[in-house]
Amino acid sequence: MTVTSQIVNRSSIPMAKRIVVKVGSSSISGANAGQIRHLVDALAVAHGRGAEVILVSSGAIATGMPFLKLDSRPTDLATQQAAAAVGQNVLIFRYQESLDRYDIVAGQVLLTAGDLENPTSRSNAQRAMERLLGLRILPIVNENDTVATQEIRFGDNDRLAALVSLLVRADLLVLLSDVDALYTKPPSEPGAVRIDNVLTDDDLAGVTFGSIGSAGVGTGGAGTKVAAAKLAASAGTAVLLTATGQVADALSGADIGTWFQPAPR
Repeated sequence: MTVTSQIVNRSSIPMAKRIVVKVGSSSISGANAGQIRHLVDALAVAHGRGAEVILVSSGAIATGMPFLKLDSRPTDLATQQAAAAVGQNVLIFRYQESLDRYDIVAGQVLLTAGDLENPTSRSNAQRAMERLLGLRILPIVNENDTVATQEIRFGDNDRLAALVSLLVRADLLVLLSDVDALYTKPPSEPGAVRIDNVLTDDDLAGVTFGSIGSAGVGTGGAGTKVAAAKLAASAGTAVLLTATGQVADALSGADIGTWFQPAPR
């Protein structure tokens, strides 16, 4: 396993050796599908400076919906699975097509929460991920929605991203959404104040979690992102929560988003 160094503030982000970036459905599907190019641009810069980059990408169901002529996210499990099967194929194609500009090869990794709870499956996933990174492949991870059941209904890729960060002992986890930071209340409400830093022992008392995501196709919200961020940070991985459109600035160490201070390793 690659020896990593702990990232303790935003300015040290460019020194991160192993980075997990998570992007939500609403940021890279539908009218926002064009953001894939800008996301890949930022990932390629980090990859080009020698970092090992893993992308955790939602969006299979949302991407598959137009091909099934669906105007809204399906509610029945079978149609969700069908949309995911079609959408995952298209999503990976779009990522690889954009990565081709940088001669970077993607590797698709589909997981369920159970895979990371079972010791044998977890070990297999860890070994495969380490080998992909060693070969300078950019793993693109998503939930295996065509076989997952409970995960589709109640899961979210924020938690998956945190678990992947733990699996590979990432230096940094970047959680991307439609909102530029965590706020004391939904940012559309009067009096909402941006939270700049969250310490490891901060329980965020008094913070009202609203939804994050505007397209109606995702499953996560601010609460799931905070829970995922605190899970990763408690294990020693620094976490930055910010908007997808600011990913390049985030990976360059700009003073943006909400920073979750990692616990000492």
